[in-house]
Amino acid sequence: MRMTIAHPRVPMVGRNPHEPHRAATPLELLYDLTFVVAFGAAGNETAHFFAEGHWRTGIIGFGFAMFAVIWAWIQSTWFASAYDTDDWIYRLLTMLQMIGVLVLALGLPPMFESLQRGEHVDNGVMILGYVIMRVGLIALWTRVAHHDTERRRCAVIYATTLFVAQLGWIALLVADVSVAVMFSVAAVLVLIELTGPVVAERRYGVTTPWHPHHIAERYGLLTIIALGEVILGTVAALDAVVRVDGWTAQTALVGLSGVGLAFGMWWMYFIIPSGDLLHRFRERSFGWGYGHLPLFAGIAATGAGLHVAALHMEHAAHIGPVALVLTTAVPLGIYVLCLYSLYTAITRELDRFHLVLVAVTAVIIAASIVMAAAGAPLATCLVVLTLAPAVTVVGYELVGHRHRSEMLARAGVASADGEAVST
Repeated sequence: MRMTIAHPRVPMVGRNPHEPHRAATPLELLYDLTFVVAFGAAGNETAHFFAEGHWRTGIIGFGFAMFAVIWAWIQSTWFASAYDTDDWIYRLLTMLQMIGVLVLALGLPPMFESLQRGEHVDNGVMILGYVIMRVGLIALWTRVAHHDTERRRCAVIYATTLFVAQLGWIALLVADVSVAVMFSVAAVLVLIELTGPVVAERRYGVTTPWHPHHIAERYGLLTIIALGEVILGTVAALDAVVRVDGWTAQTALVGLSGVGLAFGMWWMYFIIPSGDLLHRFRERSFGWGYGHLPLFAGIAATGAGLHVAALHMEHAAHIGPVALVLTTAVPLGIYVLCLYSLYTAITRELDRFHLVLVAVTAVIIAASIVMAAAGAPLATCLVVLTLAPAVTVVGYELVGHRHRSEMLARAGVASADGEAVST
């Protein structure tokens, strides 16, 4: 009797990009959870350096960490959408990538500390984790090159650019170079990694069979995970207030502002019918996908800003009131601009009503900063800041949903909820 296993090896020839009811798998959900650790570690380190006024270290360290984490997730996600076979090899190589995420997270504290010292960047553990993630993905692309003859040259470009970039990262891992040299080399390696998918998908006229609604769902799930950092920052701030003053009106304001901010950002993101738009405009997917790099970073940085507020309430922050509000206001503003820019880029339409909403949002963000400069309590400034995403939410509920339906109809997009029909 021949023995069989539950998840036998399956050739990687690509999935149906129009598969009905395609949804995130339990393995993908588990994989995404490891990024909670990475977002948390980056946000925690950034908050502590911001609280001490070390802006250069916090910004550079956070940017470096967020690129490594988010970019690795983006490439793995698009691969899974096109080639997830769920066989035992795929599962084990996904686990290898998860291990890499955790190793990378462990390397973030020494990386931040070395940036502060300024002599060289202690990024050995961080790069090791990044390379581990990429080794798993390179192995998967090699399988595709072996099995999917139609897209073999495309898969080879993916695997080759990843391999070349990893050689560069390993060279940085073993070399003792200055901060300037490290970031100069890193910029070249980042360019290689970002260019690889564009060349692979466009050079031979054959694209990987990714699923638009599956991609939209995965991006939405990571948005929710990133928003978890905002919730964690709120909990930290609440804990700080309760420890110092007990349960007071300020406690309620801090809780209201943090949860309201996270909820408003969530509502804003899911206004956009990303799956329907990606289905209609597959050729515009690069701008949409890459544009989420600063968007996800903006969400995570908003959570870090709330963590700075918590440190202030514990009397562990040594920056002024305006700087305190800016740590949350600036990343929130980046998130809002990214979201409107992504929508405009993929639809190729500029709605003048959106300009009004962005302008009102900017006024509210600026008002919270002016109030901090005038001596208003931090909790009050945070409550005002919470109104910023509410501008888009209210605008959409009252007027914007009609604008969206008209745009979908002009673009010939048949929305899943029936808001527009193909013309």
